Amino acid sequence: MKFLDQAKVYIRSGDGGAGSVSFRREKFIEFGGPDGGDGGRGGDVWAEAVDGLNTLIDYRYQQHFKAKTGVHGMGRNMTGAKGADVTLKVPAGTQIFAEDNETLICDLTVVGQRFLLAKGGNGGFGNQHFKTSTNQAPRRANPGLPGEELNIWLRLKLIADAGLVGLPNAGKSTFLAAVTAAKPKIADYPFTTLHPGLGVARIDAREFVIADIPGLIEGAHEGVGIGDRFLGHVERTRVLLHLVSAQEENPGKAYKTVRAELDAYGNGLTDKVEIVALSQIDILNADARKKKVASLKRAAGRAPMLLSAVTGEGVEAVLRALMAVVGEARDKVAAPVETRWNQ
Repeated sequence: MKFLDQAKVYIRSGDGGAGSVSFRREKFIEFGGPDGGDGGRGGDVWAEAVDGLNTLIDYRYQQHFKAKTGVHGMGRNMTGAKGADVTLKVPAGTQIFAEDNETLICDLTVVGQRFLLAKGGNGGFGNQHFKTSTNQAPRRANPGLPGEELNIWLRLKLIADAGLVGLPNAGKSTFLAAVTAAKPKIADYPFTTLHPGLGVARIDAREFVIADIPGLIEGAHEGVGIGDRFLGHVERTRVLLHLVSAQEENPGKAYKTVRAELDAYGNGLTDKVEIVALSQIDILNADARKKKVASLKRAAGRAPMLLSAVTGEGVEAVLRALMAVVGEARDKVAAPVETRWNQ
């Protein structure tokens, strides 16, 4: 399945059904009078976060969604049926923006959360509503009100507890594959990872979700390389694991490069808890390891953790450090509040 994290969609709620002009005509009943029923209300357009989805790929092939028109009213005071609703099913973590791609309409972060995007038009009144003492046979009825239409943007930000950041070939995908059941592509050339990946890690009988994004290079916030497009997928994380490869000539410089890109991107990434680790340490001897740890410590301002996803050295310690931050943050989570968007 291809990964798609942004899509533009046109939606339209259903028009209301028209009211009916009808008169009661029955044998042996002298004065029938109006009995036109009301039209049914048009269908609504909803967005719903569902389980089992992790991409917006469905909206590449269908971009128009229209709810059904309400059924027209009929005689004998019969009200028309409501038009069928349309529900846009999206992964948890999807944000919905207005046409300007800046005005946030809703943020669906919990499976089962629903949001009313466009309300169907009301049905028109039948002629029974227009009967008066001076007009006992009205021959008029209201048409149904039109539905709402708008263009919206769907933007997916994966929901994960921990996010992996670093330069290309820092060992992020190897780490994800080692600690989860995910099977990311792993190779020895830059930008092997082209799309974000998710995996569930388990440590001490507790689980948390890890997100891996393509590597950052200098100038990513200006669009260099793959750019910072996928940094949105670690905005929701509670902790960042910043991996610096032991293959780097100057680990301190590599660390500062990625930190500069995170700072330039903003959106709260600068303030997140960060765990710094020197990865791929299995390739170093004791002297080289000591020098590179010192370089990274000077740049980060604290001693880095050491790990090798290949040999397993230091992996459990890193997972426990991540789980400690995640567990503390989970205790502070509040339930989301849902409201309808007013255009």
